Amino acid sequence: MIGEIFDSVDCAMGRQPGHGDTFARSVTRLTTLMVDGADQAAAELALERGWDLVSPLPFGKRLNTAINAQPTNAADARALLGGAAAADPQTQARAERIMDLTAKARIFDLADQDEKIGGLFLAKLDDPHDFAKAQAFTTESAMRAALAGHIVIAQSDILIGVWDGVSTANLGGAGQTIAAALELGAPVIWINPDEPENWRFLHAPESLADLAQVTSSEDREAILAKVIEGVISPDAPLIDNSNAKRGLAALYDAEWEDRSSAITHAYRKIEALFGGTPNPFRSVTQVYETPDEIGSGSCAAIIEAAKRLPGSDLAHIDRIERQAMRNFAWADGLSARLSDRYRGGMVVNFLLSGAAIVGGVAYLPLVEPGQKWGFALFEFVLLLGIVIIIWRGIRYRWHGRWFETRRVAEYFRHSPLLLILGMARPPGRWPKGTGTSWPEWVVRHVLRDVGLPNATITTGYLRPYLALLLDSHVRPQRDYHRAKADRLKAVHHNLDHLSELMFKLAILSVATYLVLEGGARLGIVDAALVAKLSKTFTVLGVMFPTFGGAIAGIRFFGDFERFAAISEVTFQRLGEIGGRIELLQAAPDIELSYDRVAQLAQATDDVVISEIENWQAVFRGKRITVPV
Repeated sequence: MIGEIFDSVDCAMGRQPGHGDTFARSVTRLTTLMVDGADQAAAELALERGWDLVSPLPFGKRLNTAINAQPTNAADARALLGGAAAADPQTQARAERIMDLTAKARIFDLADQDEKIGGLFLAKLDDPHDFAKAQAFTTESAMRAALAGHIVIAQSDILIGVWDGVSTANLGGAGQTIAAALELGAPVIWINPDEPENWRFLHAPESLADLAQVTSSEDREAILAKVIEGVISPDAPLIDNSNAKRGLAALYDAEWEDRSSAITHAYRKIEALFGGTPNPFRSVTQVYETPDEIGSGSCAAIIEAAKRLPGSDLAHIDRIERQAMRNFAWADGLSARLSDRYRGGMVVNFLLSGAAIVGGVAYLPLVEPGQKWGFALFEFVLLLGIVIIIWRGIRYRWHGRWFETRRVAEYFRHSPLLLILGMARPPGRWPKGTGTSWPEWVVRHVLRDVGLPNATITTGYLRPYLALLLDSHVRPQRDYHRAKADRLKAVHHNLDHLSELMFKLAILSVATYLVLEGGARLGIVDAALVAKLSKTFTVLGVMFPTFGGAIAGIRFFGDFERFAAISEVTFQRLGEIGGRIELLQAAPDIELSYDRVAQLAQATDDVVISEIENWQAVFRGKRITVPV
């Protein structure tokens, strides 16, 4: 039955069953624990079809072989742990099959607790009648199996589970893994060994409440094809050469520019002038790091530290640099440029709108009404400039493309540290974009292609990894968000004070005119002078509140206070994670386990995702539009 499902997968991906992996857009990969008969049979079938075979093992290779060979005595277990043959032929045959399959797969084995679990394993076999020893080994090994099962779920787009449907309470068992997959949003193909021909899809945890439901074979094939289509194709065109650049064209068909353009710096200038940082009139030009430079530039330290990890997979590190880091550099440069155009364009629009209004009435104290045309032309040109900026912003989708490319860049920013630890976000734990999900799709596929390292995880691997996580991401991002929060708070308050000053000056100018007018009526002030100054005071009465309103509009559009609050929360959360990492660094090796380190890496990634979602919530509705 597993073979038939694999054939259906091949057909759904547009290939002939059993003819190897020739699909141009994607490589089929089976990720399995290779524990029992079903796992090993699936591995054999995958290899026959030319699929990639990957296995995250809950233990080191030798311990995994010894446990899953199911020796009946401690002597055979010790022989297998020592690399020798077991005396029992059946035990040795099982061990050889496991070793043969693992030799053909990319193995990511969690050996960090082998000393502890290996001791429990031998203690159980040395004293087979001691229930406590058996229970201790069963509990610890089940926890490791569940951990490896979570890696399988996170690395899979579809989970195939062979399960009797009785209970999900067995930690690390098929039922519990299926339940965990459904909780994490992964679609599950459930095969009941008693009725394998009636396999069916489970899509949510609630599916477990109605396992008796039967689905026709035609419906199953249609569902499978739809699921695979969702995996291999985004929800937007792969190619769109229009000016709007929709779908993947928003990312990969854009032209590269080495540095930001001064004409789009208005938003950055606002931050520099009002952010309370030294040298407010400094240059804000950004030089974008190219994808080819990032490996020897800003990410060189991460790459070198990753290569120094004991037993590091150098080919895997190269894939991370080539696919994750270079994609980050590309998306980051494009997003920064689009951000300047969109946000800078809106800031310029607010300033132009104020200048247009003031320019339109500035003729009053300067020329006769018959000569107003020059000022009207000036106002018209500025208003036309606003229209052109809005037209270009809409035509070239500055707002939408900025949103999409920034999501791609931020997902890739933290991904190297997840990939080094063999981690990935499960299918159901990706944010949902408004109107498009191709950014999440493309990042998922790039990271899927990188996959798991061919590495053995030990405490010697985990300890320097913790230092890498702390020094290369948590602390730099924490410090960045602290500085950003302080800067944006200053921008908000300084713009607020400037806006208030403009309104105070407006009140003062009107009050001054009224005082002068009152003095003229009382004969204290020359009435001719007041009449001459009245038009000037009219312009001032328009200018101050107009520019005050424009500044308030920039402050409202920029939402500096809310962004400061987002960065403040991010700073605090990263600070807490940094403290947790330091605590774990101080722990002895016996307490330094993969699951504890993975929890910290996942918590860091959750902070990244949370910040993206909060940032999108603020700017989602702030599209480029008329500045009113």
